[in-house]
Amino acid sequence: MASLIKLNKGLDINLAGAAEEKLVTTKAVDKITLVPDDFSGSTPKVVVKAGEAVKAGDVLFTDKLHPEIKFVSPVSGSVEEVVRGDRRKVLGIVIVNDGKNTSVKLPAVNPTSASADEIISAMLNAGVWPFIKQRPYNVVANPEVQPRDIFVSAMDTAPLAPNFTFVVKGQEADLQLGISALAKLTSGKVYVGVKAGSNLQLKDAEIREFAGPHPAGNVSVQINHIKPINKGEVVWTVSAFDVIVMGRILSGKLDFTRTITVAGSEIVTPGYAKVLPGQTLSSILDGKVKHTEYKQRYIAGNVLTGQNAGKEGVVGFFDNTVTVIPDGGDTDELLGWVTPGLKRYSTSNTSLSGLFGLFKRKQWTLDARLKGGPRALIVSGEWEKVFPMDIYPEELYKAVLSYNIDKMEALGIYEVAPEDFALCEFVDPSKTPVQQVIADGLVKLRKEME
Repeated sequence: MASLIKLNKGLDINLAGAAEEKLVTTKAVDKITLVPDDFSGSTPKVVVKAGEAVKAGDVLFTDKLHPEIKFVSPVSGSVEEVVRGDRRKVLGIVIVNDGKNTSVKLPAVNPTSASADEIISAMLNAGVWPFIKQRPYNVVANPEVQPRDIFVSAMDTAPLAPNFTFVVKGQEADLQLGISALAKLTSGKVYVGVKAGSNLQLKDAEIREFAGPHPAGNVSVQINHIKPINKGEVVWTVSAFDVIVMGRILSGKLDFTRTITVAGSEIVTPGYAKVLPGQTLSSILDGKVKHTEYKQRYIAGNVLTGQNAGKEGVVGFFDNTVTVIPDGGDTDELLGWVTPGLKRYSTSNTSLSGLFGLFKRKQWTLDARLKGGPRALIVSGEWEKVFPMDIYPEELYKAVLSYNIDKMEALGIYEVAPEDFALCEFVDPSKTPVQQVIADGLVKLRKEME
């Protein structure tokens, strides 16, 4: 029986528009855009050019520092454009899908008989290595470094996120193959975090159950409660949603399709969809959005950590959700925050909904307004209420702002990722861009230390 870890801190944001457990149809994929910025810590070196024909599995770009790490096309077709920004930074590589699904031939991998080096080589060649991230720094893992342990989160507790139990149905063999492959890559253990009550059974892994509100599904939280990271140690992390794709491709079927939720209060019938990374949101959402008479927010990802992509944006490489909510940019409220109403979402006692705890029970239709302006950081203790790690989030944030490396290390910078501070950002009365500050701090610290 898996051991149970109960978390009390955190916050479940009960948004309207949760996905029903059924698949919805989407348009055929006309083109995909692979975005290098999805892969933190990697510097792209493009190896294709506009007009070039590619197969699914052909390399589009590599990492300049680790050219063995390959980023491949999920579809066959032709390169329409290599999109560049300031200083010729690569913003995306656009592939027009020919619909033929012609792919490179990949040998199947048997984790039982294959060595660690053979598995690593297969992962690199198949383009699935970027699914593996490394702590510290939350970057694409270095294949030359053996991790102390590998942590896999098989639960997503973010607002409107998919239910892993539904997603994994029919794909259990792919998940197991991926887990068994990962187990060969560490001298330690593969820990899999699952929702309390899950009946998931896996070999070559140690399962730990988690009960509690978001961010219980964040892998950082699970690491912190299972086996924290010490200075000088390296662990790898993978989402179980990605392990399914990894296992499928290692079995010899080059298919990057993933199951995500199409959700939010502006979706007609929220549900699950099978999509490709880099697929346009318009191909997924066409005919599924209501209230088109006012501006809406199209989010690639969840409402806490996703990107404001617009309807012509694309699904990120790691996204499990596509969300549409009201933008709210032109909405005014009489008396603003002073209004003491039951219809206002509040986690504090500044409104009646917060005072009576209604915000926990009601389904809310929230928009994307900031509702206030940036101001000096207010030390209110709200961050600690939603941060279920043995870390002081406000103190760590201040250490990152001042770039005090000793304090950053002492306060746990090596254990965290920007997503762990999403709820702090949500409840913060100062409208502080906490996630971006932590992300910038991790980038700067990595340059200093490596």
